[in-house]
Order: sequence, then structure tokens, then C-alpha cells
Amino acid sequence: MPGENLTRIEAQERRDVIDTQSYEVSLDLTKGAEVFGSRSVVRFTATPESITFIDLIARDVREISLNGEQLDPDEVFADSRIALAGLQAENVLVVDADCLYTNTGEGLHRFVDPVDGEVYLYSQFEVPDSRRVFAVFEQPDLKATFQFTVTAPASWKVVSNSPTPEPIVHDDHSVATWGFEPTPRISSYITALVAGPYEATFSELTSASGRVIPLGVYGRKSLWQHLDADYIFDKTREGFAYFESKFGVPYPFAKYDQLFVPEFNAGAMENAGAVTFTETYVFRSKVTDAVKERRVVTILHELAHMWFGDLVTMKWWNDLWLNESFAEWASTIATAEATEWTEAWTTFNAMEKTWAYRQDQLPSTHPIVAEINDLEDVQVNFDGITYAKGGSVLKQLAAWVGIEAFFAGVSQYFQKHSWGNTELSDLLTELEATSGRDLSTWSKKWLETCLLYTSDAADDLLCV
Repeated sequence: MPGENLTRIEAQERRDVIDTQSYEVSLDLTKGAEVFGSRSVVRFTATPESITFIDLIARDVREISLNGEQLDPDEVFADSRIALAGLQAENVLVVDADCLYTNTGEGLHRFVDPVDGEVYLYSQFEVPDSRRVFAVFEQPDLKATFQFTVTAPASWKVVSNSPTPEPIVHDDHSVATWGFEPTPRISSYITALVAGPYEATFSELTSASGRVIPLGVYGRKSLWQHLDADYIFDKTREGFAYFESKFGVPYPFAKYDQLFVPEFNAGAMENAGAVTFTETYVFRSKVTDAVKERRVVTILHELAHMWFGDLVTMKWWNDLWLNESFAEWASTIATAEATEWTEAWTTFNAMEKTWAYRQDQLPSTHPIVAEINDLEDVQVNFDGITYAKGGSVLKQLAAWVGIEAFFAGVSQYFQKHSWGNTELSDLLTELEATSGRDLSTWSKKWLETCLLYTSDAADDLLCV
């Protein structure tokens, strides 16, 4: 049985027979401390009479219907999959379930503030955890539009990828429903839901396209006095101006919210238009300049992902390195050239690059382009090779082709592949076109090999 794993071959086979159009996801967050209601309406095309599956991790499944025909959950739902057979050219799937809140930072995390007893929720879906919240074809190359409808306590704020609408308050005035507009076509892992009695402050900026982009900063009540939102807005504006100028493509989403959430299990997450951050970046006392600079780099790292990762997304997780390495490189150069932290590359060399050197000397080292055969492989590749060594090598590539040619190639890449999925070769093709250099040998040497160091330099082993 597959358990909760998904192999690359299975994902490719599924992509060969289906294409996703839209999700309508209704979530009921008023069912207590353990579960929430999840109803998904999924529209997708398929090769007629083909067989596939959709992903879901749920405590109970009440209803499954495919094209109006009721399916028995006991027969078709097992582990993390719902089996789908006899597909038509056009399909509508309805799944009604109860899903579990988590306390691990996966799926929909539920936190009770020990200060005042308030409840805060937020989602974290990378790599395969949107299936913990709704039924979904959980792979990055099956993009779709996502329309969320959320029922929650009326006193809460609810944030998703689309701008927050005015809620409809129910008759008892204690519960309300928020009906969000559909997102553009995005991957499931960058969809988001944040809900609770968060404090917030708002601003705006004017994009290169002339659009006014609403900005928001959110945090929990008990930490709000420590959240320096004005500074965060200032760095965000500087990042927007830099990236829109260098990438040659305006910001692609309708708004940009930054939410500082409790018990976050990473540094930040690039949910489209609704970035979540660890509360480590809410400074409750005086911190070092190194920590302040790191927060700016993280803010700009997630902003860079709005283009590289969200607008244009990898086909499969073997290009996770490129997603993260590009954001690491882009955020460092933006910090150095667009903010007061002009020595960011020195910090990168002292911190990130030394992390990469340490990681590269371990038996666990691997090529930057790692072989990702399944979801379990992905989990071990959020490391210094993926982030820091990859970022270092991209800095070398920018110098090799020339920084102007590099940005020109990146701009062409965004324009050609907007809202689509790509592989490494798609980026290298554009860089070759703008620079006139053949990058196949460079890619083989720097991305597809690794060096294993032993105590005796003469015994170095080449890892391919």
C-alpha cells in the first residue's frame, strides 16, 4: 500500500491522463478543537475510461461522488488516496470529509496562545500537505484555480491567496462565512489559509503595471506590540521595485500579505500572496544586526518566490533546489543592492556558503540536482546543498553569463512560462539565448556532480 507516499512515476502517469481546471473548497472551522469540515468540488478533464486517484488525508469521509454517481468511501478511500475509475472527458468530483488539525506545522496547524487562550490557525502545505485539508491532486504540475469558502467565528480574521472579502455574518452573529474569489492557476502547495483573532495593519504600493497592490502585516495579539510593521512594509516596497525592474514582469498576484504565525516549523513559506513567517522574526528584545539582516533576506526570499516558484513552478520536486537556490540568490542580491544591508554578500559568504561547505563534506552530500523518486526523497533535500550551494553556483552562473544577460534570460523565462511548469533546461535555454553561451557542460559539472571529501585529500571521490 502507498501509505502517504507518492512516486515521481505515479505523478507522471497521473499527469498523462488528467488535467485539472478548478477547486471549490469549503471549510468549516467551527466544529471544535479536533476536526474541521472540508468539502471539495474538483473539476478536471481526463482520458475517457482511464483510472487514477486523488489525494486526501482525513479522519472521516462522508461523501464521494464522481459525475453524479455516489461512491462508497469504504471501497475507494484508503491510506491517502481515493481511487477514481471510469473517468469521462469532463469530470466533477465531490468529496465531503472531516480533517484533523495538526500541532506539527503540517496541513492546518492549530495553536492556543498560553497568554490569553486565543486560537490561531494557519496552513503549511509544502511539500504534500494540502491533502490534509482538502481533496487534491497533490503534485506541482497539476495547476488549477482555487476558490475557498471559509466558515469561522465572526470575530476572526481570515486570509487566503485572494483578497479577503467582507464576511457574511450568520443570524446568531457568532459565526461568519468568507467567500474568496478564485485564484489564478497555481499549484496546490502554495495555496493558503490563515484564520484567528490576528491583529493586522495595512498599506499599499503601486506596481510597475500601474496596479495598486494592497499590503498587510499580521501577528497574534499577545505579540503585536513587538511587530515593527512599518519597517517590514519599507523592505517589501524596496523588494517589489527591485524585482519588478530586474525581472521585467510585474507582480503577478492581487495582494501581498505577510503573516507571522506561532509554532512555525520553518523560516517562512511562499504561499501566493499570503506569506507565512516564523515568530522568531518578531523581535521582543534587542537583536544583533546579523539577525535583522537575515530577516530582510528572508522577506525578500519569499517575495522572489512570487515569480520564481509561484508564477512559474517546477514540474516535479527534483527542481526544488532551483526554486530555493534562485530565491536565495535573488534575495541576497536584492538585499545588497536595494536595501541598507549593502554587505549581504559578505554575510552570505560567511554563513550560507560555509553551511554549504560543511554539508558537502558529509557522506550525505549529493548533487545540487538531486534525484527525487518520491515524496520521501524530498524531505531530506531541504539542506545546505539545495539552498546555499545552489545559491552559490547560481551566483557563479550569473557572473559566467554576465549579470545583464542573466536577468534578461530570467525575464524571458518568466514571460514565456507564466502560470506554467518548467524544468531546469527551460531556464538554461533562455540564459543561453541571452548570453550566447552553451551551458550544457557547465550544468553537468556544477549541478549534476558532487564531491565527497575524506580525511585524506588524495582519496577524494567524485559523486555522480
